[in-house]
Amino acid sequence: MKQLFDHLSQRTSKMVTNTYSTSFSMGIRFLAKKFHTPIYGIYGFVRFADEIVDTFHGFDKRTLLEEFKAETYKAIANKISLNPILNTFQSVVNQYQIDLHLIETFFNSMEMDLDDRKYSQKNYEEYILGSAEVVGLMCLKVFVEGNQVTYDELKYNAMKLGSAFQKINFLRDFNSDKQELGRVYFPQLQHNEFDTLTKKEIEADILSDFQLGYEGVKRLPKNARFGVYVAYKYYSNLLRKIVALPATKILNERVRIPNKQKYALFFGSYVRHSLNML
Repeated sequence: MKQLFDHLSQRTSKMVTNTYSTSFSMGIRFLAKKFHTPIYGIYGFVRFADEIVDTFHGFDKRTLLEEFKAETYKAIANKISLNPILNTFQSVVNQYQIDLHLIETFFNSMEMDLDDRKYSQKNYEEYILGSAEVVGLMCLKVFVEGNQVTYDELKYNAMKLGSAFQKINFLRDFNSDKQELGRVYFPQLQHNEFDTLTKKEIEADILSDFQLGYEGVKRLPKNARFGVYVAYKYYSNLLRKIVALPATKILNERVRIPNKQKYALFFGSYVRHSLNML
């Protein structure tokens, strides 16, 4: 029965999410249950592509990514794949009519990660569009459940929230990206050192994106709002911790929020949501 295989595929996407991201997994739990499987499906797909370019050292990453991309489009067209991750993802794409252009833009950014580079402002914006903003739009497609008017109204805010999340990831992972992967994403660092002034400039840009993203969170459909708000609060606290640290700390270690603090954060978010204080 294909239903059994589909169920296995969905469990695989969930397992990938739980394995790679404790925080994202917790956020999904606060979404309405009907959104769990499709959001796991999107995350599993994104995570696998990211793993190819980030961790498959010693292998032909370019060929692996090209094959994964071809298999993705084939799965969407055929409405089935023997790859459980792609089988779940194609189901989400077809059910929620996710634009193939979003997927193509995502792959363009993954391809950018195949080469060591310092990013210009144009490259930086292009990379964030594909690696984060379109992923936010894929999730938004799920949350609005076919309501194109709501999608169009929230599209810009969803992109800004995804952009803020990604830029915080860049700050959090600055040391490992530079030392292990040879990547420096921030265009400010093409000609400047990562010092206090540059760090503040980057943080101000993130705060601007965050404010615009939060306006969208408040207007999301109720059954999706709390889960996205939890993700927003997690990243907000992560940014606050980064802002409090000197530039030298960011250069030399990865900033983390302990699980105990995450649970307290999620509980506080639940109280605020329950009291309609978002």
